[in-house]
Amino acid sequence: MGIGNYYLGCPIWANKEWVGELFSKDAKPKDFLQQYSSVFNTVEGNTTFYGLPKADTVLRWKEDTPSNFRFSFKFPQIISHTRKLIGTEKETHEFFQRLAPLGERLGLFFLQLPPSFNHHALPVLDSYLQSLPGEFSYSVEVRHLDFFDAGDKERRFNEILIKNSVDRVIFDTTTLFGIQSSEADIAEAQRKKPQMPEQFTTTGQNPLLRFVGYNSVTPNVPRLTKIAEVAAQWIEDGKQPYIFFHAPND
Repeated sequence: MGIGNYYLGCPIWANKEWVGELFSKDAKPKDFLQQYSSVFNTVEGNTTFYGLPKADTVLRWKEDTPSNFRFSFKFPQIISHTRKLIGTEKETHEFFQRLAPLGERLGLFFLQLPPSFNHHALPVLDSYLQSLPGEFSYSVEVRHLDFFDAGDKERRFNEILIKNSVDRVIFDTTTLFGIQSSEADIAEAQRKKPQMPEQFTTTGQNPLLRFVGYNSVTPNVPRLTKIAEVAAQWIEDGKQPYIFFHAPND
């Protein structure tokens, strides 16, 4: 039985380490997406952060996935990090134009803002969100502590998202930063990823939660139990969340 009332996935779909585990023993790279999408119904499309795929690649992605599958592509870094949403009309148009052939397989477009993006830039964010095509759905991830102050700055941010029907990304790194380990991949994840305050605020119909934890399942269970309860409440409230699970070793 497939997943019906929410979306569940990973940050990648192509990992050769999964051959013989998630993938069949004889799986080749060309088989990865088709086999991944037979289990999960969404994926974080992080590759678009670094560059746009070729047009024929986009068409192949559509052919390799069922109609209920959703790609959640990240906005290119030139838009979010280099130019910080200013003067990006051309790049934004090219981004949507390149991915448009995926049609109904387009899930949430994911705008990840840099840690330096603070409350002073909220008018820029508001203007940019208003300029986006209305036929797609969006989510925004912020990392500056301005937006976790439980005060006026966070309220203004949430109001902008609500006004524009945009979801707030919940980046849950609580478990990751509770790990005491000498494993190199865990240390690297703790170095690269932000230590985010806990919050489960939603601003739209498709809450997006990204969880990072242990490499093995069992130590994650206490936190995942809480996340499951939160997600169940979202579903009961009529929302359709996107849940992505990361591990330091993928």
